[in-house]
Amino acid sequence: MTALIEDTYAEAFRSIYAEVLITARDRRWLDHAVNAATGHGSSSIMCDCEAGVDRYVGPGGDESFATPDGRPGVICQFHVPRFWKHREKALEKALLARVCQNVLTCPTTRCFAVTPSTDGFRIGRKLAWFGDGHERTEERFGRSMWVVPTMGGEFCIDRRFGWHDGVMGGNLWFMATSEDASLEAAERAVDACLRSPGVITPFPGGVASSGSKAGSNYSFLFASTNHPFCPTLKDAPNVQSEIPDGVTSVMEIIINGRDLQTVSEATQASIQAAQDVPGVVRITAGNYGGRLGKSWVWLRPELHRDT
Repeated sequence: MTALIEDTYAEAFRSIYAEVLITARDRRWLDHAVNAATGHGSSSIMCDCEAGVDRYVGPGGDESFATPDGRPGVICQFHVPRFWKHREKALEKALLARVCQNVLTCPTTRCFAVTPSTDGFRIGRKLAWFGDGHERTEERFGRSMWVVPTMGGEFCIDRRFGWHDGVMGGNLWFMATSEDASLEAAERAVDACLRSPGVITPFPGGVASSGSKAGSNYSFLFASTNHPFCPTLKDAPNVQSEIPDGVTSVMEIIINGRDLQTVSEATQASIQAAQDVPGVVRITAGNYGGRLGKSWVWLRPELHRDT
């Protein structure tokens, strides 16, 4: 039985983001670097950015994208909301900290700009100061890179990393009769996003089990559990539940990406991948009536060609 796809939209909003290509000797060390560099990057509610894997490239990944050094690689994205004050400084600070602390330190890694840039953030120069005067620039892999001596050998990084306008906050909710079913649907959706170039799903494993709403009964919080969609509160007093009968679990994925079209395409791929999971009864999305953002990702775009 195919799940009902609600005629609604995910209310996404504008971001700025940077892309980084990390390579390593093999998939084991590549994954260590990626997991560390994108860690604590789930939600801009309390993280310095939203971070995640776009796709694996080179040997063992999308081989149509050749890495500069011919090794296994992965493209990661790092997003901050465009409405943040000092957003460019915030993104540069997050990117510098994550590359310095988690890519430089990981054995065998190198760090490249996806698109070489003559402007943007001077991440390479700032990281190179770690070389304590022994750093140098050299032509490596067809580009000018900073080379930093390390106890493990040397670390190579591009000089500058550009930033771009993007989209944050695309989302899908999978309502199911069991936790296993909602999680399987979300996992299939995340896998579909990994096959869709240009997007990330920033939560752990790409899935959020604790979807939030704006505001709280506690004055010191600006976000809290989305109680109308918590299945265990369906029959609780003073709760206007929006959980359909029979639903016991709702899993969410967030989709950030290059632009609205890219996020929309990944959304449709995710729906196609998840809609036939047994036990999934409804696929919907979260929105705030246009108060959060103007980048609307329709779940049924065929009904909204002119919007």
